[in-house]
Amino acid sequence: MNKIKFCTNCLYSNLHPLGLTFNEAGVCSGCQVHKEKNYLNWEERKNKLLKKIKSYKTKKSNNYDCIIPVNGAYDSYYTVHLAKNILGLHPLLVSNNNYYNSPLGIKNLANLRIKFDCDILFKNPNPISVKKITKFTLQDLGNVYWHSIAGQTAFPVQTAINYKIPLIIWGAHQGVEQVGMFSHTHEVEMTRRHRKDHDLMGIEAEDLINVANTSLLNESDIFQYIYPSDDHINSIGVIGIYLSNYFRWDPKKQHELMIKKFDYQTCKFNRTFDCYDFVDSYVYMEIHDLLKFYKHGYSKVTDHVCREIRHKRISRSKGIDLVKKYEHEEIKYVDSFCKWLGINEKSLKYVLNRNRNPKFWKEYEPNNWKYKGLSSLIKKNNYLRNKVKNISYICNSKIDLGKKSEFITVGKGYNN
Repeated sequence: MNKIKFCTNCLYSNLHPLGLTFNEAGVCSGCQVHKEKNYLNWEERKNKLLKKIKSYKTKKSNNYDCIIPVNGAYDSYYTVHLAKNILGLHPLLVSNNNYYNSPLGIKNLANLRIKFDCDILFKNPNPISVKKITKFTLQDLGNVYWHSIAGQTAFPVQTAINYKIPLIIWGAHQGVEQVGMFSHTHEVEMTRRHRKDHDLMGIEAEDLINVANTSLLNESDIFQYIYPSDDHINSIGVIGIYLSNYFRWDPKKQHELMIKKFDYQTCKFNRTFDCYDFVDSYVYMEIHDLLKFYKHGYSKVTDHVCREIRHKRISRSKGIDLVKKYEHEEIKYVDSFCKWLGINEKSLKYVLNRNRNPKFWKEYEPNNWKYKGLSSLIKKNNYLRNKVKNISYICNSKIDLGKKSEFITVGKGYNN
């Protein structure tokens, strides 16, 4: 294995799947671009966005002037808040069902559309097709979220074309936020290429037919995930704007503002200290996160730690301790996932272990694995310690994600 190089500021390495670079001081491109948050004039950037979207605003109160993809977690609340309350847009919300819904996610999504007084379109793909695709992507790609990402990135564009609403508003650009793939000033927009190369592991919906066993999948299974053609996109003039290029993005502060203003609900996870992200899913911080750990040698807690280091809320040393504390924690809801997918736990364990990357894992004897990955190699730079207090997160939900672990395949409302 080539020598692993770690950022001297955060915990990311040169093995990050999105790719990053280092300057002469050993600071990664993600940390370098993050520093833009501290010197860009965000008021000017907001005004620039207002001018950019002016032509898309409708003067009719019963018309929509943008589309916003949402779910019951992540940055949905803050994105809708900025679009409606700050930018003055009249959005149509769209939500693609990934079938991993938690009761907390259902409640958050119902609360979101009520508090912001927005119309919403739901897409519920054929659950039989979803399970067929998931069985294939789990076995051949080591991924259980392909269908979710494919749906949540295709459905808004499909809707934009069908409803002739060209403006799509997205929250944060993952490549900018994590690895500094672009500068904020590049004002990168949503593209087919970025979706395929980074979100979908290089495999479009049409490609599934070619790489999967044709007896397993057919065109009727994948059509709902097909991204519209360039001709259709250009005929409407569809653009996808990332708000993180125009507003200073800070997920912790944003979520806490949404908790205070709009009663966003949160919960604790086994595998990270962050109580705010992905509370809508029984799978993301569980099986999905474990697969990430097996394949890439790090898990979601490292992403959360790197973000908090960059915002100077924890030290690098504290971040290393947090990663080591959480990344080996057991996953939950395995039985529910297996029941939903129609497989047994022994088969799932076999497939999960088959995805262990030999760069990071060594099997000394059958089913006895030793981790030799990133957090076991990283060293603390004590001279870079920041004087910060212990980080705290708000856990305010009355719904315990662990009490009911049956997946809610379809849920459109919630009784208080």
